[in-house]
Amino acid sequence: MSNTSATPGTSGAASTPEAPGTPQVPAAPDAPVALITGGGSGIGAAVARRLLEAGHRVVVTGRGEKRLRAFAEELGEPEGLLTVTGNAADYDCVRSAVDRALDGFGRLDTVVANAGTATHDSVAEGDPAGWTDMVLTNVLGPALLIRASIDALRRTKGRIVLVGSVAGFVHTPGNLYGATKWAVTGLAENTRRQVTEWGVGVTLIAPGRVETPFWDGNGNLPLGPLLTADQIADSVVWAIRQPAGVDVNTVVVRPVGQPN
Repeated sequence: MSNTSATPGTSGAASTPEAPGTPQVPAAPDAPVALITGGGSGIGAAVARRLLEAGHRVVVTGRGEKRLRAFAEELGEPEGLLTVTGNAADYDCVRSAVDRALDGFGRLDTVVANAGTATHDSVAEGDPAGWTDMVLTNVLGPALLIRASIDALRRTKGRIVLVGSVAGFVHTPGNLYGATKWAVTGLAENTRRQVTEWGVGVTLIAPGRVETPFWDGNGNLPLGPLLTADQIADSVVWAIRQPAGVDVNTVVVRPVGQPN
């Protein structure tokens, strides 16, 4: 049974004031539609803002209804935004979110597999209690989103965006989180090789260190320079808005000064 639920208030009244500093372009009836998992904060929220500003319609999913509602309210509940509560690692939830996008907006042009988590421990000394959720969210979640959305994306010749990590390119001692992101790196290319003949593009965005709530479980931010969520969102939106026929496949984005 799915535990997915939509927040109807995010279809928004036109008279609701917009959040300061977040000008929204009214979405046209045929505007592109993007679905973003883990979109209530961090990189996902930044991507949602950028796309809404560009006139896209956006569906944002996440586990926390309160967080999603707060995000919608922060933006002034624009009519082009729909929030859906659910677990990115549960196929019924993911499929329901895709159905909500199609029912609410009539099409689906982009999916962004952004939901992810980290235990910030090591395979030889960490606590296995948190590993199952991390592996399912980080690895199974993107695969489920691809499976649930591919038919709709074939119809629009759309794009799959997977948010990976530099940790999926660089070996780090004992880093199980990194291993999940190596899996995402492989999933992106394996998916591309299958869906490109259907006209669907695949982009892997692999950020370096970014200042987001990702680090909350670590107790503090890492030392050294950090990117912002908005900077990563700019890369995601750049890939999404490439001309027809152009498939940007891998984008690795580090802050200047991050050596690994």
